[in-house]
Amino acid sequence: MTQFLGDSADDNRVDTRHSGAAVRDSGERGASSGGSGVQHVKVGAAHTGQRVDNFLMRELKGVPRTHVYRIIRRGDVRINKKRCKPDRKLMLGDEVRVPPYTGANVQEPGELSSTLKARLIDLVLLETEDYLVIDKPSGMAVHGGTGIRLGLIEAVRQVSAQWAQAELAHRLDRETSGCLLIAKNSLFLKEAQDQFRAKTVHKEYLALVHGSWPDSVSMVNASLLKDSVSEADRIVRVSDSGKPALTRFTVKQRFADATLMRAEPETGRTHQIRVHCQHTGHPIVGDDKYTAREMAPSLSRVSSLCLHAEKLTFSDPKKGTRIEVSAPLDKHFSRLLDSL
Repeated sequence: MTQFLGDSADDNRVDTRHSGAAVRDSGERGASSGGSGVQHVKVGAAHTGQRVDNFLMRELKGVPRTHVYRIIRRGDVRINKKRCKPDRKLMLGDEVRVPPYTGANVQEPGELSSTLKARLIDLVLLETEDYLVIDKPSGMAVHGGTGIRLGLIEAVRQVSAQWAQAELAHRLDRETSGCLLIAKNSLFLKEAQDQFRAKTVHKEYLALVHGSWPDSVSMVNASLLKDSVSEADRIVRVSDSGKPALTRFTVKQRFADATLMRAEPETGRTHQIRVHCQHTGHPIVGDDKYTAREMAPSLSRVSSLCLHAEKLTFSDPKKGTRIEVSAPLDKHFSRLLDSL
């Protein structure tokens, strides 16, 4: 269903008879080198609520993310003997079948340079003993994968011993800049994931879109479906058979050929804001995946995505307060606005 609404309308052990492989708890260290056999891992409290793809990335250290998705898609990964999808949330006591893999699949993370280390430290917007909020740069992938040996999370884990167990609490597209919440321990990770699932985390983005956004459109409610273009790439489209997705929009500033928008997603689907903007006929400037070539010749020189996660609001369970963090606008995005 698609709706455009105006201002008036309002994400121990169990039976071990599994191909001769014993069951181990997810807190125990598993094999991490090529040639290991099938493992059956029982999910403990620390990993309850985690997505199975992220769980496997830690279990299969160094294996490219595309390989993780491939083995899930083939059905090699099972949860309680049943097939699963990458976004399946793990529950306490679930038993995950982790298939064997070979060293040929393993891609060791790249080594963190002193320059990148200093930059990451400088990008920290807020740090407590439980979490970091980092101003992710545009163009940096949040995790490694095909052709990317060092994503942001792999780099963060190498900065210091205090960050060694860091995990992404959520994700941003590679081209998107701004606030990214990172858990420093499994307890806060579960707490953050619970907040995202309960939709109590508030996210605000700035997006520069092509053309003049109509005042009558303050919300886009359009279900989204992911299509695989290749193992390393995917595209999202509006489809009634997709997952529900809702984004609220507010006009911030108008220019001759573009409009600066505030976007507040109430769901956390892949490429949600980008596809919802495209769906209205006003794709985001610099989005080569979802923008037609004929859009705004005057803005054709822009090569970076003009989408910035400006503000993130969540609860700190230890302090018992709401935390609001803001990230300054990416310099390329800021210069473009000045030029307009």
